[in-house]
Amino acid sequence: MTEASDPTLERWRLVLGEAAHDGLGGPALSAEAQARDAALDWLYGRDEELARRGVRRGGTGPSVLTTVDWLDGITRLFPKETVERLERDAVERYEIHEVVTDRELLGRIEPNPTLLRAVLRTKHLMNPEVLRLARRIVEAVVRQLVERLAAEIRQSFSGARARRPSRFRQARNFDVRRTIRANLAHWRPDERRLHIRSPHFFSRTRRHLDRWQVILLVDQSGSMTGSVIHAAVTAACLWGLPGVRTHLVAFDTEVVDLTADVDDPVELLMKVQLGGGTDIARAVAYGAGLVENPRRSIVVLITDFYEGGDAGALVRTVRQLVGQGTHVLGLAALDEAAEPVYDRETAQRLADVGAGVGAMTPGELAAFVAEHVGR
Repeated sequence: MTEASDPTLERWRLVLGEAAHDGLGGPALSAEAQARDAALDWLYGRDEELARRGVRRGGTGPSVLTTVDWLDGITRLFPKETVERLERDAVERYEIHEVVTDRELLGRIEPNPTLLRAVLRTKHLMNPEVLRLARRIVEAVVRQLVERLAAEIRQSFSGARARRPSRFRQARNFDVRRTIRANLAHWRPDERRLHIRSPHFFSRTRRHLDRWQVILLVDQSGSMTGSVIHAAVTAACLWGLPGVRTHLVAFDTEVVDLTADVDDPVELLMKVQLGGGTDIARAVAYGAGLVENPRRSIVVLITDFYEGGDAGALVRTVRQLVGQGTHVLGLAALDEAAEPVYDRETAQRLADVGAGVGAMTPGELAAFVAEHVGR
């Protein structure tokens, strides 16, 4: 470094660790930077691959940090987004379960989605007192998710836009095409601007809602944690909507019907047991048994499609559901990112017999349900 205060070189030094100090050729880090370096080294210094390559080796701060010290330190030293990333790496990459199973630590940490996933993975390790503290994380994050998703679902179910005009001026009903056509006479070439004198808006029709069933089948294997969380929240938001009857079923090699708790996503998530094998065929057969009116039913299978059971039976059941008029969705992910990792061969086999296969955000799923329920 040419200057100790050079922020760019200091960031590179923190990323690369002490091994890069000589290469960057500068003076020692400031006291605050040393503390950051120690916090980063406490976490990433345990990475065997980085140690083998010599990318990071030993921080210049205090040599011993407890988990409590580390958590306090990162909260003070880094912005919130970085803290959440460090916490995520601690619990997911390095499996430092102490972050979410230690009573003292649970009392200090700020609830966020990363820690919610960690709580669901490790709650079986917690004694009753720690579990009560962990529930605080579940409640806080679920409340945020429900508030955000409920607004999307309300909009999806608020009515379909009709092509007739409306005198009620709301931004979400703005008719762009009709407004442009009606105001072309007010185009100013010199300004390259269209002046709107007469804005136009759509009207919305109220939906005629016949009774529909929405059956969510959720794979509770460890890789599906994010989808389990969002399925629980989505089910809670759909619960009680006019014309919709929601079921929620979790499965691994066993099938557990959680519909009785669907109106309480916190209680529901505390009952989920992540991990174990996967028998998708068994779960879909159970879901098929819940269908009352095939042409008024939507079966949503949320899974990575890695079948541990009878793949042939799975395909046959999905074909039967589609054949009787039931809408079948196979979702490899149901979360905010909608970035799936899944068995493409099995997913393709289900698509070949008529299932819709892909990934969705909870809002997109709600819009899909609303579109079909409103028909």
